[in-house]
Amino acid sequence: MCGRFATFQPVEAIRKRFGAVNSVPADARPSWNIAPSQRALVVRRHPETGERRIDLLSWGLVPHWTKDIRDVRRPINARAETLATSPMFKPAFASRRCLVPVDAWYEWQVTPDGKRPFAFARTDRATMAFAGIWESWVTPGTAKVLRTFAIITTAANATAAPVHDRMPVIIRQEDWPIWLGEAAGESAGLLYPPSDESIEAWPVGQAVNSPRNNGPDLLATAAE
Repeated sequence: MCGRFATFQPVEAIRKRFGAVNSVPADARPSWNIAPSQRALVVRRHPETGERRIDLLSWGLVPHWTKDIRDVRRPINARAETLATSPMFKPAFASRRCLVPVDAWYEWQVTPDGKRPFAFARTDRATMAFAGIWESWVTPGTAKVLRTFAIITTAANATAAPVHDRMPVIIRQEDWPIWLGEAAGESAGLLYPPSDESIEAWPVGQAVNSPRNNGPDLLATAAE
């Protein structure tokens, strides 16, 4: 799974990297510890104009058909293996795919002494594009729209497997147009783990366990 991540490059640089045409949301800020229910930058293809947009969406998917948001499960991850068949994810996978800009993510390894956090990033430290799906939910009786997203996961590659058996799907830059629906192609064929050598993992301190902690020090290598 993916339960925590960091997006800390300058937000304007992220907008340019992903080719979004709109201005970055004014309240967007770098974060080293994004947790479920918090908002994060998401790149989408606008359903009407076809342009790429970058916006802040809440992490935890709320399907558009939800009646009462208080009772709905808000998954933060969607398994690649069941995207096309799950009633909760199938509609978004068909027409509301997105990219989630990420500089690093965290996972916890189960050990006899408790859970040990690890950070993961590209070996070249470039911003990654996690595969995601998004939804819009309108509050009943109002025009207020809540936009949410989930990150797609797949089986871990050899680098991630010693820590956890799942990892995020990372979409290669040349495949962004296919994933966003801008170009023809089989989106389901992009749901595979990144190459082993493209990802690096290292242990980090327990401070990342709390979403209240935030800062570049969270990514410092912990003592063995």
